Amino acid sequence: MKTEQGIKIQVKQTFPLTIKRLGINGEGVGYFKRQVVFVPGALPGEEVVVEATKINPKFAEAKIKKIRVKSPHRVQAPCPFYEQCGGCQLQHLQYSQQLKEKQDIIIQSLERHSKLKADKLDIRQTIGMENPWGYRNKSSFQVAQKNGKVLAGLYGMNSHQLIDIEHCAVQHSQTNEAVTTVKTILEDLQIPIYNEKTRKGIVRTIVARVGVETGELQVVLITTQKELPKKQSIIEEIQQRLPQVKSIVQNINGEKTSLIFGEETLALAGEEFIQETLGDLQFELSARTFFQLNPIQTVKLYDEVKKAADLTGNEKVLDAYCGVGTIGLWLADQAAEVRGMDVIPESIDDAKKNAKRHGFTNTKYVPGKAEEILPKWVKKGWKPDVIVVDPPRTGLDNQLLQTILQVKPEKLIYVSCNPSTLAKDIQTLSSKYDVKYIQPVDMFPHTAHVEAVAKLILK
Repeated sequence: MKTEQGIKIQVKQTFPLTIKRLGINGEGVGYFKRQVVFVPGALPGEEVVVEATKINPKFAEAKIKKIRVKSPHRVQAPCPFYEQCGGCQLQHLQYSQQLKEKQDIIIQSLERHSKLKADKLDIRQTIGMENPWGYRNKSSFQVAQKNGKVLAGLYGMNSHQLIDIEHCAVQHSQTNEAVTTVKTILEDLQIPIYNEKTRKGIVRTIVARVGVETGELQVVLITTQKELPKKQSIIEEIQQRLPQVKSIVQNINGEKTSLIFGEETLALAGEEFIQETLGDLQFELSARTFFQLNPIQTVKLYDEVKKAADLTGNEKVLDAYCGVGTIGLWLADQAAEVRGMDVIPESIDDAKKNAKRHGFTNTKYVPGKAEEILPKWVKKGWKPDVIVVDPPRTGLDNQLLQTILQVKPEKLIYVSCNPSTLAKDIQTLSSKYDVKYIQPVDMFPHTAHVEAVAKLILK
């Protein structure tokens, strides 16, 4: 009779550990008495002494007490808030090595969640950035007040302590400047700051977004109510101190929620949109429009999709999670027709506007779910040759997977932001599809995130 192997590790127990690899969240992974142990901050190849902090049924968590043998790729994290903030996980790992580990995270996911032989697949080297700092075009910093001083930043790891971040190393310099300036304005004008505990106060978040190619800046103040004291003074101060701001917006969110935006948005000054350029395409970004956070790498990612689609001008292309139409429009000049759908109706309105603005007449966008709309189109005789999917972290809906297997497009291009769900979905699709290659792209340097473009061909 086999009994479940019990956990031998105790909380606060210290023991030596050799780190074998990086986990999906950027933590070091080692084995003690055949038990998986996750250690934040530890790197592959390191020999460490750790202290167990938490025991779960299938794994343990631990913290580093001492590094006995250091990885040759370990570096000093340049950001002073790195240890507390938790926004980045890999600043202590040399950038060139981060790219190798991200490729390895994809290989591990395939080994764990699929029956495919990862060593037989063409899993390419991760495409990185020349300058992996200051790349994020948008920051959403919570605000709080301490001894009359206004703080803006992120909540620390596993804590309710707001870390006042003066300068975020991965944020674009213009969003950093905007947040710091707006913070000072709120302090100077003594605007009531929201307090999470008492639920009193008005301003809760400062959101800043920059058009990296255009230099246009948008500032959004998220408030608990419509009435904003000294509204005119706030607007005038922002315009005076940050002349590059094209758009000042207020968004109202009075709910007790971790969601940043509420439903109501008011333009306070300037334009409602800022402009951004990706390759040959122009986009209007309103406060709540979803847009890729790293436009420099987005161009590389979309070029990889274009390369994988390898269009001749005759293909019908389906963009299954089309958002505001970016990927489909990237391909539209080489396709016979592009159709897209998305569950957010506002995104579909934007996709139609974007297609019109660029003069594309070979596009069609409808709101709804791909797994419900596609079968209707197929019944009417419209069958896609190429399907592009860019699903959320949860991966493809099972019904959509089954629909794809029934419709059988020649090519399927899977844009993934989560290696685990990519591996599971590829496994499901492997009954009808071969994986031609997987190309990882680093969209978020210094974090554990890894994006990938997988090209699948009908068997």
